[in-house]
Amino acid sequence: MASALPHSQSVSADDLCDLYDLAHDLSHANTMALACVADKAVVITEETQLDTFMIHYHQQSSKLPLFVLSGGSNVLLPSQLNAIVLRPFMRGIEVIQQTAEYVDIEVMAGENWHELVTYTVAQGWYGLENLALIPGLTGAAPVQNIGAYGVQLEDCLQSVRAYHLPSQTWHDLSINDCQFGYRDSVFKRAPNTWLISRVGLRLHTDAARISVNYGDVKAVAQSFAEQQNRAEPAPHDVMQAIIHIRQQKIPDPKQLPNCGSFFQNPIIGNEQFADLQSRYPKIVGYPMPEQKVKVAAGWLIEHAGLKGGGIAPIITHQQQALVLTNQQPYQAQQIDVAKSQDFISSQVYDKFKVTLTREPIWVNANASIGQSAYAE
Repeated sequence: MASALPHSQSVSADDLCDLYDLAHDLSHANTMALACVADKAVVITEETQLDTFMIHYHQQSSKLPLFVLSGGSNVLLPSQLNAIVLRPFMRGIEVIQQTAEYVDIEVMAGENWHELVTYTVAQGWYGLENLALIPGLTGAAPVQNIGAYGVQLEDCLQSVRAYHLPSQTWHDLSINDCQFGYRDSVFKRAPNTWLISRVGLRLHTDAARISVNYGDVKAVAQSFAEQQNRAEPAPHDVMQAIIHIRQQKIPDPKQLPNCGSFFQNPIIGNEQFADLQSRYPKIVGYPMPEQKVKVAAGWLIEHAGLKGGGIAPIITHQQQALVLTNQQPYQAQQIDVAKSQDFISSQVYDKFKVTLTREPIWVNANASIGQSAYAE
């Protein structure tokens, strides 16, 4: 399997002698293509390299903060990042255990996520097909517990091996340790303190076991099955359906920079949803536990009149209002995203009284996480 490669200007953790003179352009290392230059960057291709780097790092009298950057598909970077950027590009896939019903695999953090999905389906290992075409690398997947079309990563995840930067220790974490929630995890709630090096997945081998009862996945998967003279969709058909649907809605970041779904689907109470439904009968919502409803943020943005709108150069995509796109790649800055985000959020709240929450991670100039007065 091919994988995303580190930028040629990065240095390896075993070549630390050159580290402290190197500025590093990250403009091409984030899918939103925001202008960003970091003080330094280190590529990690083996777990032992991280141990070596951390020993060297803690011997320095003056330390820049550390910032972990994977495939850059879910981050909003500042124009100047005063930090040492750690880029985990460990690669490899290993079968740990296999039975007639399932296979356990361990995947290194640097493997391209979509290529992992297509590889596992081709092997007859199923469970990831609904997560096809999600950009980024495998190591970033547990951070926001990636999910799509009714499937979450936690449905297959068994374990995570990660390095805890503050304590300089390795941890083998169970799924309970990861504390998963909707687009949430312990890694996301404690940002920039963990570097994930590998994940353990359990995938099943039952081709009749598929998840298609979400949106128009079933109909599209059925059409792919019929093209192959199959009466019922197989996992490969589901994967092709997901790819087709996502390609219709979300632009390729290599062609039009974006970081995927920009806003989380808000979760509101049944009573508030019923009130909205009485006024907007076509509003899209999905039942949740505890008398809650998950509302489609894209529907709210579109029906606030903002499909294709925003504040240039950051505007919503014409085919999917949930996606913010960068019309000036490598020139637009983080502050441009903030202006458009605030405009869209305020318009949606004024119309529906529903608060939108940003999905991608906001990175401040000092490598701290969380929007901070938009300071550049």
